[in-house]
Amino acid sequence: MIPDNTTIALSIVFLAALVHASFQLSISVLTLMSGHALGRKTAHRRLVHLIGGFVSGAIVMTVFLLTFIAYLAGVIMPFGTPAILWAISSGLAIGVGIAVWLFYYRRQLGTILWIPRSFARYLDNRAKTTKSAAESFSLGLSSVLSELLFIFAPLIIAALVLIRLTPDMQALGILLYASVSLLPLLVISLLISNGRKISRIQQWRETNKRFLQFAAGSGLLILGVYIYSEQIVIVNALGGL
Repeated sequence: MIPDNTTIALSIVFLAALVHASFQLSISVLTLMSGHALGRKTAHRRLVHLIGGFVSGAIVMTVFLLTFIAYLAGVIMPFGTPAILWAISSGLAIGVGIAVWLFYYRRQLGTILWIPRSFARYLDNRAKTTKSAAESFSLGLSSVLSELLFIFAPLIIAALVLIRLTPDMQALGILLYASVSLLPLLVISLLISNGRKISRIQQWRETNKRFLQFAAGSGLLILGVYIYSEQIVIVNALGGL
């Protein structure tokens, strides 16, 4: 039976992963790469290999970032996370959540995201020229890194929670985070691999982009407020008793 405090910790990791899952850059790059591949009349088998390479790259980079942050935090803070760091993480989540509400999508038609134009041009050029699984794997890595500005808050909160768990629960938490955060990307990759038209996928994304934007921002706000309440307010209250 999982202890109550471990259940709460894994629930926080799950919420952080849900927030991560609501961001759209990796999906945008995947559909862009797949669209260019289909435009070149790429064989279906090769398209599936490209998609598999991209998804593998996104999985590897997500797991690497989470484990690296957790390892670094564990080395720097072997005796527990100080309240000031919880406060900073909470403030970061709330601040990024408000920014996502206001700026995540650019004010124009389509699903163009607010990321530096240099990153956007780099990813666009890479998506156009990707022709092998190795290149798509690298593109998957890059797509996750390019959205680090938005996903850093849920990553660092999940990492700070994970370092308080036993090694077996840490492994479970990492698996949980990776599975939930990448679920939308996996679903879209399966749809494209099974012949679903990219235009229909894009139409759905454009129709629902404001909902996804609201969900991502709200999720970050909820995560930030919860972390502040649990780690600062409640801990201080108990300490004063």
